[in-house]
Amino acid sequence: MTDARVLWITGGGSGMGAAVAVQAATDGWTVVLSGRRADRLGAVAEQVRAAGGSADVLPLDTADAEAVATARDVLLTRHGRLDGLVLAAGLNAPERRWDDQSMADFRAIVDTNLTGVVAVVDAALPSLRVAGGTVVVVSSYAGWSFQPGAGVAYSASKTALASVVRTLNQQGAEHGVRATHLCPGDVATDFLDRRPVVPDAAARAVMLQPEDVARAVSFVLEAPPHVRVDELVISPVAQR
Repeated sequence: MTDARVLWITGGGSGMGAAVAVQAATDGWTVVLSGRRADRLGAVAEQVRAAGGSADVLPLDTADAEAVATARDVLLTRHGRLDGLVLAAGLNAPERRWDDQSMADFRAIVDTNLTGVVAVVDAALPSLRVAGGTVVVVSSYAGWSFQPGAGVAYSASKTALASVVRTLNQQGAEHGVRATHLCPGDVATDFLDRRPVVPDAAARAVMLQPEDVARAVSFVLEAPPHVRVDELVISPVAQR
């Protein structure tokens, strides 16, 4: 059990989730990292510890509802509390159009981007109500403004997150629970490798960096308890 605030991060093994972990640890949070790949989670945890922070690793596939509940129980057994949640796990496929997508890919994308988010929030909510906790749902620019290249499944799943956040805020306010629909534009992470046309180094250089998103998440997490950031859009100047 810890006296420090505990932050559970899904998608914590790379990209934005990893950057959020380092920033949050710097801000004084104990970070619990979840994701599918234990090796990547371990590497991020070591980075956090090397910077003087506290990190725990809890491998998890958020599409597995039973595993989500078990992970929640393990987290509470180890740390005794849960004060914040950052949901950064995401999935897309190169085949994004009606004429080339597969229903298997569609289901996998929706399971990760939408159903997995709801499953983790649902599991964490009783503890977040006790703590008056904060939830940051890392959505997408495509969840805020229609982006033709984002794909059928990705656009639908990310747009739906806006409603998830609104219902959470409407029903969680009496417990002090606050949620943010965070919509980053292009971010230079390995996620770009899943695009039909992979951006080159020059294109990535003018995009947001994971640390830019981490600072935005920190702004939300560190806001006073009476302040709620319902939606936050952050984009590079080069965004079209």
